[in-house]
Amino acid sequence: MSAIPRWADIVLIPLINLFLAFLISGLVILAIGEDPIAALKVMIDGALGSSYGWGYTLYYTTNFIFTGLAVAVAFHASLFNIGGEGQAAMGGLGVALICLFIPWPHWTIALVAATLAAAAFGAFWASIPAYLQAKRGSHIVITTIMFNFIAAALLNYVIVNNLRPKGAMDPATAKFPEPTHLPSLGDMLGTFGIPFSKGTPANVTLLVALAACVFVYFLIWRTKLGFQIRAFGKSQPAAVYAGINPVKITIICMMISGGLAGMMAINNVMGEAERLILGSVEGAGFIGIAVALMGRSHPIGIVLAALLFGFLAQGGAELSLWTSVPRELVTVIQALVILFTGALDGMVRAPVERVFLALRREA
Repeated sequence: MSAIPRWADIVLIPLINLFLAFLISGLVILAIGEDPIAALKVMIDGALGSSYGWGYTLYYTTNFIFTGLAVAVAFHASLFNIGGEGQAAMGGLGVALICLFIPWPHWTIALVAATLAAAAFGAFWASIPAYLQAKRGSHIVITTIMFNFIAAALLNYVIVNNLRPKGAMDPATAKFPEPTHLPSLGDMLGTFGIPFSKGTPANVTLLVALAACVFVYFLIWRTKLGFQIRAFGKSQPAAVYAGINPVKITIICMMISGGLAGMMAINNVMGEAERLILGSVEGAGFIGIAVALMGRSHPIGIVLAALLFGFLAQGGAELSLWTSVPRELVTVIQALVILFTGALDGMVRAPVERVFLALRREA
């Protein structure tokens, strides 16, 4: 039996971790001569104070939902997938090939095809480290990290030498055809008479991300495969004794994880840029690790954690724009959140457990 109730593990400890991270961030802002309360107000107003701010916040949130889900699925099998950057980049290549070389009559059909292509490319890229782990004993952390660099180099070669339009200087493909352009969140809400800024990158992919959350929930907690993944993650020897094939679970789980990371590309490549740009992932694969940790690898927690990091991304951009606080400080805040929710989680957990044990003894 756990020393603390489940609600405390899911809600209380992450909130304490978050409070400590923001407290130290406030002290850092104070140390550089700025007002932390005013800085927080700028971040809130910039990220949540208008539909324009919400549009960017939800755009970043969508990216982090996909990469957070990718990491979470691997976590349930005790696999640490740090290859979200490369898998999302390869997903972007799949999206670009589908959008550039196949004529589509409507964005809905193009979206389905691009989603499948992004998932397939991401799953393929994750399957190679998975095979090396399952069959050769190569550590999944090392191989997934290295495959991020391989993906970046491969994408650079393909874009510059094969997909870049003639005469263009920037490492990017041509603009995708008009029928593949996805409707923005403002366009969709406008059809229902809800005013929302149309000049933001938030788009229909947000609904795809939420659907992916439902898919992951039913996969992990309502299917035989999900039970096998969780059993394998709890105890590999016990899972093998029960007849679960470790090679099969490792490869399938990592392919699902890579597919989810690859699907991020429909948001930033197809939805926002409407072309494939080198470096378009922008660290979302690594932030997905923090999102999964803070969200306790549960889809609901991942949505909330992704929203938090989306707020930090957009609020931080506004902070650096309207104050003298450097943009890099947002990275510091994100790092502190990751530090407290990951490496220093036990520092908070231990005293909380002692409090609940004392309350039980008194009862």
